[in-house]
Amino acid sequence: MLGSSRSRHRLTTALAGFALLFSGAALQVGTAATPAHAATTYRVLFDDGHAEEAGNADWIISTSKPDPLAENSSPSAETDWTGALSSWGVALQKTGSYSLKTATSALTYGGSSTTDLSNFDALVLPEPNTLFTTAEKTAIMNFVNNGGGLFMISDHTGADRNNDGYDAVEILNDLMTNNSVDSSDPFGFSIDSLNISSGYPAAISDSTDPVLNGSFGTVTKSLIANGTTATLTPSDNSNVKGLLYRSGYSGNTGAFFLTSTFGSGRVAFWGDSSPIDDGTGQSGNTLYDGWNDSGATNAALALNATAWLAGASGSSSGGGGGGTGTCTSAQLLGNNGFESGNTTWSATSGVITNSSSESARTGSYYAWLDGYGSSHTDTLSQSVTIPSACTTAALSFYLHIDTAETSTSTAYDTLKVQVLNSSGTVLGTLATYSNLNAASGYTQRSFSLASYAGQTVTLKFTGAEGSTLQTSFVIDDTALNVS
Repeated sequence: MLGSSRSRHRLTTALAGFALLFSGAALQVGTAATPAHAATTYRVLFDDGHAEEAGNADWIISTSKPDPLAENSSPSAETDWTGALSSWGVALQKTGSYSLKTATSALTYGGSSTTDLSNFDALVLPEPNTLFTTAEKTAIMNFVNNGGGLFMISDHTGADRNNDGYDAVEILNDLMTNNSVDSSDPFGFSIDSLNISSGYPAAISDSTDPVLNGSFGTVTKSLIANGTTATLTPSDNSNVKGLLYRSGYSGNTGAFFLTSTFGSGRVAFWGDSSPIDDGTGQSGNTLYDGWNDSGATNAALALNATAWLAGASGSSSGGGGGGTGTCTSAQLLGNNGFESGNTTWSATSGVITNSSSESARTGSYYAWLDGYGSSHTDTLSQSVTIPSACTTAALSFYLHIDTAETSTSTAYDTLKVQVLNSSGTVLGTLATYSNLNAASGYTQRSFSLASYAGQTVTLKFTGAEGSTLQTSFVIDDTALNVS
């Protein structure tokens, strides 16, 4: 729509209303100067894409997915969220230091989904009951290898809740022994094929261990209510460490809770789902309150382990969104072509749109900043962690500019492309475009962000329009490729 202006009420889809409805949730609409997550926010993804709700299981933090804040944006009690893991989720949420999401589809790493593993510091697998695909296993292993935290929670042999022929013991062992990244006992343990009816596994004596002695309390015992253990093989991974043991066991056998590392990431294993069950969930499920069992300290164990896996405690390697130790070639921006609508990016109202008044370069959606013909500012931003080991970090996007301005010398309307730190301070301005750059069609723009390797930064587009005559800054097909 060369040279024309659009109405201030430019939203032609329901997306704008959707964004405003959830402005208090993860998108933070209209506050794009604030990154999607600050340096002190630890991002945890709970898996619910592998029959974690089958049978009597209800291993979710909330029925609102992917964002539990949509059920209750400020939970004060575990019943404010619905699910047998709501106590876990609410306890983390109340600290103000965690951003929690639930994955309901295939797990990916380096893709554009809002629940792509590259957007998180830790992944929780709460008793999965369907096999992970080859692609998912590759994604999980690369996520951990590159700095992510993996929390694997099993149940006893035979706990096939969806009757597909696989229980959590087999599924998690398959992840470790049948993947394309490292199948040679990468974490240094295997899960035992056992059904232990009851017990209170005790913690080892180690006052320096951040999982046993963390900010959420001191761990003394856990709970077995039909669960299993693991066998350690330190010769395969010297960092594997049993923290709680079944009565009568120690060393390399009978480990009920353990930790390990892989590449730059961290791993934790728990031999039963009963300790994370808070006894509440969706109607029709038979649940038990292991979370608050008086003979155990399961809450402290779960929460300390989550903090350690996400990089919030402990000084050893790990944490940081699966990208701080080694460099795996990947595209890091979520929803990079805007086809998922108003997700992942933080934007002012109506910026992400499928309006027919402008045209996407590919697909249907694009980002449209300004174009009102009156004084107006639009922003579009996304936070991203650039792995420290990557020597190449190439930001690219396609930009189309049309304008009603007639001047060939004065920049009345501008678009700034900037890099900000977690506090919102501008670290650098990559480019400034204006009405003087108007042209037909899209032009690709590219910049190196290699100097920001090892940092979590916010990429921000700011369009500022003068009081008369419109200029539209239209962006599509963004990418941040690292290698």
